[in-house]
Amino acid sequence: MSVNVKTWLKVAEKSKFPSEGGTAVKYKDTEIAVFNFGNNGDEWYAISNLCPHKKQMILSRGMIGDIKGEPKVACPYHKKQFSLTSGKCLDDSSCSSVETFPIKIEDNIVYVGVE
Repeated sequence: MSVNVKTWLKVAEKSKFPSEGGTAVKYKDTEIAVFNFGNNGDEWYAISNLCPHKKQMILSRGMIGDIKGEPKVACPYHKKQFSLTSGKCLDDSSCSSVETFPIKIEDNIVYVGVE
């Protein structure tokens, strides 16, 4: 589930993000996890930082990878895996999805689309 982009939030320069990892950013009352898939040809994703399983803001610290080509993050505490493209929980149909956000790179700056 994606939000309609009303504004592009300027987050930081690309160099400020760890390659193959995530960083949490705050926008109003929302924490967003931004992921840099540096080894996959500079792919970027943004999802809610809130793990729906135990309601903790931890997804930005999760392990990223893929399942059959689907980029995903695994919650560092509960190991639930979430698609970085759709937000769907990939290994537990009873677990809620997480919100996804559009992301773009312009002039080496990372932007996240927010409402």
